[in-house]
Amino acid sequence: MPDIYRITALLNRSQAGLYAAAQAIPEDSWRKPPSPGAWSAAEVFAHLTMVEEAITAGMARIIAAPPKGLPLWKRVHFPARLAQIRQLKRKTPIPLDPALVLDKAESLSRHTALRKRALDLLSENAGRDLGAYRHKHPFFGYLNFYDWFCTIGYHELRHSEQLQEIVEVFQK
Repeated sequence: MPDIYRITALLNRSQAGLYAAAQAIPEDSWRKPPSPGAWSAAEVFAHLTMVEEAITAGMARIIAAPPKGLPLWKRVHFPARLAQIRQLKRKTPIPLDPALVLDKAESLSRHTALRKRALDLLSENAGRDLGAYRHKHPFFGYLNFYDWFCTIGYHELRHSEQLQEIVEVFQK
């Protein structure tokens, strides 16, 4: 059974890096894209919120029923760690919800509440082996419950780098 504490530590570390980068972005620049066609910090947080919400709600729904069996070949997948690498450019399959593009304080508050839900789901199920619960990721293949939560952390580390780039643009 995977170490829930290791996954929790990854989520806490990624969130701390994300918030450190966010704090360095001035409020008056929060909704401004750093360049034409790029996302603003507010849009990055909207995207992260949508992804984490989908994963947390989806996993909660999936583990409420017995796991579905998958053939071995479908259980082979790319490592969740790849979500961290910014050089692997991918367009999100989830369209950005403009209603989630919020001011800085609201973005951070919403993300904090959502993270609490994710961590609660992990801790509530710490005694169960949820490795048999799988769902298809649009790029990586069928990930198990634990890989999905690692993906949240690695995805957040990726976007922390993006926020750092935004910080550098606005500091010039």
